[in-house]
Amino acid sequence: MAATHLDTLLKDRDLSAFVVFSSIAGVWGSGGQSAYAAANAQLDALVERRRARGLVGTAVAWGPWAGGGMVTDDGAGELARRGLRVMDPDRALAGLGRALDLGDGTVVVADVDWERFLPTFTSSRPSPLLSVLPEAAAPAAGPDDTAARAADLRHRLSELSTTDRKLALRNLVRDRAASVLGRADGQSIEPGQAFRTIGFDSLTAVELRNQLNLDTGLRLPTTLVFDYPTPGHLAEHLHTELFPDTAGPADADEDTLRKKLSTIPLARLQESGLLTALLALAEPDGPSEAEGTAPGVTAEAQDDDLISTMDVDDLVQLALGDSAH
Repeated sequence: MAATHLDTLLKDRDLSAFVVFSSIAGVWGSGGQSAYAAANAQLDALVERRRARGLVGTAVAWGPWAGGGMVTDDGAGELARRGLRVMDPDRALAGLGRALDLGDGTVVVADVDWERFLPTFTSSRPSPLLSVLPEAAAPAAGPDDTAARAADLRHRLSELSTTDRKLALRNLVRDRAASVLGRADGQSIEPGQAFRTIGFDSLTAVELRNQLNLDTGLRLPTTLVFDYPTPGHLAEHLHTELFPDTAGPADADEDTLRKKLSTIPLARLQESGLLTALLALAEPDGPSEAEGTAPGVTAEAQDDDLISTMDVDDLVQLALGDSAH
């Protein structure tokens, strides 16, 4: 409203410049900020109307600023992951000077990493506005490159057991999720953590989907992290898609057995006398005759140090792990 009033009050003045500041939100939109985007687009339209009447006018659509602007430090990191870098104030003001020198009506001043920004922004629909940019026409990874990358992954996975393949895919998902969130590595993300609890939203979900598409050669949906809400669930889905013929009854039975065994309290295994037998089965050469016939107090005492460092899942993995190889 203030800009509109100024336009009305100054319409008969011979001005050297009439400059308004808008935002990139009014140029190509901003998720969750429709009202803000519309207000900024109105400023751009006001300048266009002035220039159509033969009056001076410039609308500068700013990208995010550093140094006390509207963006917090956390917000700056999130924007950078999406391809929008915050601008140093001196650099931004230099951009303002150039914009005024150009004499154009509407100018965008922003620091954009197009290689990151464009795939995310156009993931659900194309953008005719941005498609004319030279950066949008820059060749991305070609079909041959993508196919070779996916073929390499499949080859490496095919040489592993089913259990190890699933583990490798879990680690891949965790690493890619960490990359999308700007974390150092996937070790900070647990297989059972829900994507929504570690910072994923619709845009980062699409970015993860895009990376996994390149890794696997699959055509995964944009709703991937909502359909498979944890790295573990997602890795299982990838395994099914990549190796549809390997998830037979034996695998299903083993998975069921592992889940059931993992629910048994460690104390009950000790009380029932099964603990020593399970540990003996986990040995590479199998149980010795003594271990197989006399699982007594002495044997259990020898295992106390090992048991104290294990939970039930570790125990089950130890006892059944060799059967997968």
